[in-house]
Amino acid sequence: MIRERRNKAKLEQYYNKFIDEGVIDPNVHPWIAESWQRSRELGVGRDVFNLNVKLSREELDKRRKRYSTAISFLDGLYDQIKEHFTTYNLSMLLLDQDLYVLKNYAMPFYQKTAGELEGARILEEDIGTSSIGIAYRHKAPFLMFGPEMWIKDCQNGDACSAPIIIDNQVKFIVTVVSVQQEELPYSAMVAMVLSIKYAMEQHLALVSSLNAKHTILDAVPLAVYHILPGGEVAYTNKLGHSRLAGIIPPGSDDKGEGPNLNDVLLNYRHTPIYKGFLGVPSYNREATWITPRKTYEDITTVVPLYGDDGEVDSIVAVSLPIEDLRTLVAHTAGYTARYSLSSMVGSSHVFTTMQDKAGRTARHDYHLLLQGEPGTGKQRLAHGIHQASSRAAGPLIAVKCGDMPQDILEAELFGRGGSEAEGRPGKLELASGGTLFLDEIEKLPAGLQEKLAEALGANELSRSGESVTRPIDVRVIAACDTDLKRLVERNVFSAKLYEIITRSVIRVPSLRSRREDVPDLAIHIIEELAALHGLPPKQLSPEAANIIMSYDWPGNIKQLQGVVEQAFFRTAGDTITPADIIMPGEQGLSKAWKEDKDAFVEAWKAAGGNISRLANILDVSRVTLYRYLKKYGLDKD
Repeated sequence: MIRERRNKAKLEQYYNKFIDEGVIDPNVHPWIAESWQRSRELGVGRDVFNLNVKLSREELDKRRKRYSTAISFLDGLYDQIKEHFTTYNLSMLLLDQDLYVLKNYAMPFYQKTAGELEGARILEEDIGTSSIGIAYRHKAPFLMFGPEMWIKDCQNGDACSAPIIIDNQVKFIVTVVSVQQEELPYSAMVAMVLSIKYAMEQHLALVSSLNAKHTILDAVPLAVYHILPGGEVAYTNKLGHSRLAGIIPPGSDDKGEGPNLNDVLLNYRHTPIYKGFLGVPSYNREATWITPRKTYEDITTVVPLYGDDGEVDSIVAVSLPIEDLRTLVAHTAGYTARYSLSSMVGSSHVFTTMQDKAGRTARHDYHLLLQGEPGTGKQRLAHGIHQASSRAAGPLIAVKCGDMPQDILEAELFGRGGSEAEGRPGKLELASGGTLFLDEIEKLPAGLQEKLAEALGANELSRSGESVTRPIDVRVIAACDTDLKRLVERNVFSAKLYEIITRSVIRVPSLRSRREDVPDLAIHIIEELAALHGLPPKQLSPEAANIIMSYDWPGNIKQLQGVVEQAFFRTAGDTITPADIIMPGEQGLSKAWKEDKDAFVEAWKAAGGNISRLANILDVSRVTLYRYLKKYGLDKD
């Protein structure tokens, strides 16, 4: 608050009247009157400027580091006007939001040296009425004359304080004290404080905004560059910096210089960046960047920035590395783990031993083999290992090696070369940064076994039909239904690939070797079905549990899943009884539906018209079901 010059003799009378009689003169500013009242109630001494609460040197250093942006700005500003402070015997303080003195500038502040004052707290309860406390309380600049100060030692100088407000919060207080009022007009001191306030608020708001923008730019999966004419990189975000790190000329980083793309890109004049300086923008264009060390491929957007003269001053380039795009596509396609290790149910010794080993193995990054009978849950285990690994943020992609001919499987794994329209990455590339699950790896053709071993050993591959090598970073979890070592001994499986994928081998136990886990598994399957289809949960009666416990389950968990799922949808009530269970080999839907339309329709209704659910119930493929739907004249929708 800007105030007119006051008669100091009268101000001194007002102060003494309050001290001696406790009476506030009507001419006393109301903010000062309130502060005098509070200072008396707090019992603040009036004679000496005491600094009873003070930060240690270590605590002060921590605060200065935290507020280095504000201190650095005020340091620079003070350097420009310090002669003015010396000439007029001015002193200045910078205080933080807790009113601890961060720094003392220029002359001693109320006879206190910088060493005495810095780190001290100057609240109203510490020094009574002051322009600092009033500016802080009312969030407004305030000029206070000497006789209005609470402490007599401070009454020989006038002070003007201003809050530095960011986001409607007082972040700092700047105060200037003058002891030669005759030589310096009050208006000049107030104008200087208000100028400092405005400049600091603008600077700190801009820095805060820039920090937020930098955080946003660092978080996006894009490399962002601001490039000046001639190819100098003026700014880059975190990903962009990491991309440039490998091509910055030696010594440039030490000097704090950005690279000049004209010097490090061998094809600079043929890139979208060069054309951007000619005023030609590019949007989502595939670009190749050739450096002496490596060739990069990006999807790049370049936007020219024009100056007031209509000429291109600089450009902004935004690029998405091709390998990062593949990872994003993999995630979008749903290549993520659906199960955790904790979702696998069992309390038997053989199961918990396997589960513990899987947890330990997940923490390593080498390839591994899951070996066990069909239907034991190897795929779910692979999901759990991926989710518990350091690659959990990357994709999990599954390939069943026995599902397709060799040429199609080769393209599926290694990708296909050719033109931009024809070429595509394979699953080994798409899984980069994550995990590739190879089910039934024993069915992988011999030629592909050797090619896969070579790719995993070198961490690079060539797509089918091309000679260009591409880096890969993938962990393979392979699964086998038979003893893979015997296949190696019979020379029907690659010894080299076997060595690579068997750094660790986890043997998944059969269901008959963990028979005590069957009831818990059945209950877990029921709970998953209820949650998946939004249906009420159902119980498994003790009699039904005894029936499924008595069976050997040669088809393991997959076979148990089919029987329980069929019983779940057949049960009208909330409890599955023996009558609801059709065990493998018994007459029922599993046999009659192939020849009896009514039996098929009954199963179809039990599955709620859902193809995937019916396939699980009848243990057949979706293709087979479509054939029978056509045979019986049923609409799959």
